[in-house]
Amino acid sequence: MKTEYENPLITRYSSKEISEIFSPDYKFITWRKLWIALAESEKELGLNISEEQIEELKSNINNIDYKKAKEMEKKFRHDVMAHVHTYGEQCPKAKGIIHLGATSAFVGDNTDVIVMKEASILIKNKLINLIDKMSKFCLKYKSLPTLGYTHFQPAQMTTVGKRASLWLYDIYLDYNKLIFEIDNIKFRGVKGTTGTQASFLNLFNEDSNKVVKLDKLVAQKMGFDNIHPLSGQTYTRKQDFDILASLSSIAQSLHKITNDIRLLQHLKEIEEPFNKDQIGSSAMAYKRNPMRSERISSLAKYIISNLMNPALIYSTQWFERTLDDSANRRLSIAQGFMACDAILNIATNIFEDLVVYENVIKTNIDKELPFMATENILMESVKKGGDRQVLHEKIRLLSMEAAKEVKEFGMKNNLIDKIKNSNKFPLSDNEIDNIINPKNFIGRSEEQVEEFINEYISPILKNNKEVLGVNIELKV
Repeated sequence: MKTEYENPLITRYSSKEISEIFSPDYKFITWRKLWIALAESEKELGLNISEEQIEELKSNINNIDYKKAKEMEKKFRHDVMAHVHTYGEQCPKAKGIIHLGATSAFVGDNTDVIVMKEASILIKNKLINLIDKMSKFCLKYKSLPTLGYTHFQPAQMTTVGKRASLWLYDIYLDYNKLIFEIDNIKFRGVKGTTGTQASFLNLFNEDSNKVVKLDKLVAQKMGFDNIHPLSGQTYTRKQDFDILASLSSIAQSLHKITNDIRLLQHLKEIEEPFNKDQIGSSAMAYKRNPMRSERISSLAKYIISNLMNPALIYSTQWFERTLDDSANRRLSIAQGFMACDAILNIATNIFEDLVVYENVIKTNIDKELPFMATENILMESVKKGGDRQVLHEKIRLLSMEAAKEVKEFGMKNNLIDKIKNSNKFPLSDNEIDNIINPKNFIGRSEEQVEEFINEYISPILKNNKEVLGVNIELKV
């Protein structure tokens, strides 16, 4: 019997990979890596730290006694000091040099930066796989005419691929924003209790150059070239906002995309994958609900609203630091990433097998295209000697008649037949049929799709081909 709350982001939605990045093991092993990097760097700069002490720290890096750490935290009410003491008991020779000169934010903040960067790279790789699936869909349907909609009212024609390329363009913008954040994420470094590096200046006998070198050495050992030039006790929480804003941007795009898919599924033009044994409704057995798109919509709302958390945290920090950020960040950062991971998994799954019903699309075009084509028919008739004013009035009357039959009696739109049967238009039936070919109304849709994919998308896929081919299996 399960009697405790379980986070559905872990049990139902997100991948194992993202959960591992935010796991206790990843966090506390990274703390120990930071303590080792600090000790190594301090030794290299002349402090009295032995190789034996460092080797002892390294040999116990994965040997975390969580039971002891929990007891210590209950005693000290301080998670970092609990792990300092736990690590020290396992490494008696190195006990005195663990965390030397550092404050809690040294491991806490730097680990958060490392974790967010690693999670962002995972999100980037999943975004690339989604881009790959979407681009193939765009190219496959680049020339298939479909009704365009403005205000969800039939408008000028587009193509299925062109509409999807609009979705993909937004994802492309999200990709660029995420890449910017990954490239610019900064390490907190070794800054001391209030960011002044006073404790390290004291350790190195007022040698400022060594303190500067220490900051850079530790960052380099942890894989960072970018370091915050200034900090209080913590790095500026604006960085959290910027990173979570990139997740919000992805969520906004996928919310819009899946809203469109839900509307198109209502029109029976496009349908998300539906498994053989899937049940759409417990009551209505015939239903095929767009549950994947709806799930994305639901989780995307959470991600978008979650952006309020880092905004509020940053704006309410006092001076060099207050601790009212800690509990919030434990929730908002991890869960924001896990939810984003989930919606990318679901979206990739959708675009792997998104179904297009071409005959339904054609039927819907046939309902509206006759009205759209009247201007073209009028122009061609005038070219062949017809009187524009006379023909315009005739088309107006025939259009009103056809519209009345469609709206009041549910009849098929037979405006083209009415025009053909009229003796007012100097055009043959074949000439009229050629005019109303849907492909005559899609403009440069096909070329736009090809140009966009070739110029903007293909380079991304080419430069990241090693991450393509992720196998997505949804838990539910």
